[in-house]
Amino acid sequence: MTESAKAPLLATRSLVKRFGSQVVLADVTLEVPRGRVLAIIGKSGTGKSVLLKCLAGVLVPDGGEVLFEGHPLGATAVDTAPGTETLAAFRRRCSYLFQGNALLDSLTAWENVALPLEQATLLPKTEIHARVREALRRLELETDATRYPSQMSGGMQKRLALARALVTRPEIVLFDEPTAGLDPLRRNAVFALIAHAQREFGFTAVVVTHDLPEALAACDHLALLDQGRIRFSGTPAEFSTTADPVVASFRDSPAALAKNIAALRAGAALSADLG
Repeated sequence: MTESAKAPLLATRSLVKRFGSQVVLADVTLEVPRGRVLAIIGKSGTGKSVLLKCLAGVLVPDGGEVLFEGHPLGATAVDTAPGTETLAAFRRRCSYLFQGNALLDSLTAWENVALPLEQATLLPKTEIHARVREALRRLELETDATRYPSQMSGGMQKRLALARALVTRPEIVLFDEPTAGLDPLRRNAVFALIAHAQREFGFTAVVVTHDLPEALAACDHLALLDQGRIRFSGTPAEFSTTADPVVASFRDSPAALAKNIAALRAGAALSADLG
């Protein structure tokens, strides 16, 4: 086995990201397990999407580094010499699923899925046609190929965005809040879709999410971002049993809410500690 095959597919070391005087990521060290679904969780405003954008190369870190198969991915604000070969390989092998799907309303479902192949590859039209048809079939959208995104339900749009992300046959897919704005049933469906697609296609997934119950059920690994650092990284079973007070507060907040509401209904004072 080569050294690159032994290394995590994606990792960070002491990653730092600032916006002016605000430090969003203070010292993030994280490994993304190869061939697994990793959920990045944490309170609102902790920098989860910023971390994902640093992983994707959308944002340039101010310090530390992002590693792809053990090799530095690119430049930081203090080191402007990117690893161009590693960065090019990463971009060929990675897809990014945006929070709002980022579908083009002027293009049909078929055209949306074909777009990354037409823009970023030199594949012949016959191969592009075959890949688009297969991606739509696997996501159960083959009969909707001529429809426009505006003619589709929210769930269908999520599937279409995933088909577009997977058509390039990536090794890693980054999901930025894929269930934002969805009701509980649709959140469940999206996480089930991600888990099913990951097992069928075999990619590595990183999912930024607020949805802890769904992440615990669908993901293989969780990382809790707190105050600019990774406070916890491990399996759902380890997350559910750790005694770390920060993890416990985040994990047990629904139970704490239920306890306080029950006390309120019983006429007792509402606890100041809401987790």
